[in-house]
Amino acid sequence: MSEASATSGLLAGKRGLIVGVANQNSIAWACAKALHGAGMELAFTYQGETMRDRCAKTVSSLGETALYDLDVRSDEQIDQVFSALNEKWGKLDFLLHSVAFAPKDAMANPFLQTRREDFLAAHDISAYSLVALTRAAEPLMQAGGSVVTMSYYGAQKAVPGYNVMGVAKAALEASVRYLAVDLGAKGIRINAVSAGALNTLAARGVAHFRDLQKITAERSPMKRAIEADEVGNAALFLASDLSTGITGETMYVDAGFNITAG
Repeated sequence: MSEASATSGLLAGKRGLIVGVANQNSIAWACAKALHGAGMELAFTYQGETMRDRCAKTVSSLGETALYDLDVRSDEQIDQVFSALNEKWGKLDFLLHSVAFAPKDAMANPFLQTRREDFLAAHDISAYSLVALTRAAEPLMQAGGSVVTMSYYGAQKAVPGYNVMGVAKAALEASVRYLAVDLGAKGIRINAVSAGALNTLAARGVAHFRDLQKITAERSPMKRAIEADEVGNAALFLASDLSTGITGETMYVDAGFNITAG
């Protein structure tokens, strides 16, 4: 049995919002393909008209799909998107948060040199946006639901070149735990997927990324790098009823790299 046929229909009748598709190399796109293949109806967000065409081209293979303009720094835009989803569907079963940003200087310079405004920007976009989006999604998840966000090992260990983004990802993972406590009684689960080094648009902003990818592949127990589709399958699992007993967790999809001594 093929992987696609094994999951076909697993998410039938469920509806999800994907935040963070930049292009076909995006982790969010790998997740979207897995979710769509399992039967979930999807909507997507993009930021600004420049990104609209790129996002529309990426998701065109899924057929007619709703696209919403969203800057996660704007509470007004967040409210507009979820109001539109309420009109369109009346409910939401799944939210994927795959958004992260830090100014170039904050990634290139030593963490000690991080400026206040860069620190705040990284945390606003990369961590607080999860809180804001989840708060807006919660009223649409009356029958329960699942929220998944994307993290990285730099939240737990100091990874050279990751700098302020590692600190923001640590805040993101802590936010997952606190949100899990607030949402659990409502049947809403929230988890993070900590993906191994993948060659995405965001990853290219990390200094010496290709060296990092090579090292993690060599040191992982499986002696290889991961594939984006493997992250997508993890998101599918967390979106499905197979994971109803899991919340507040960080699931590593990194070929086991996180368990090694380095």
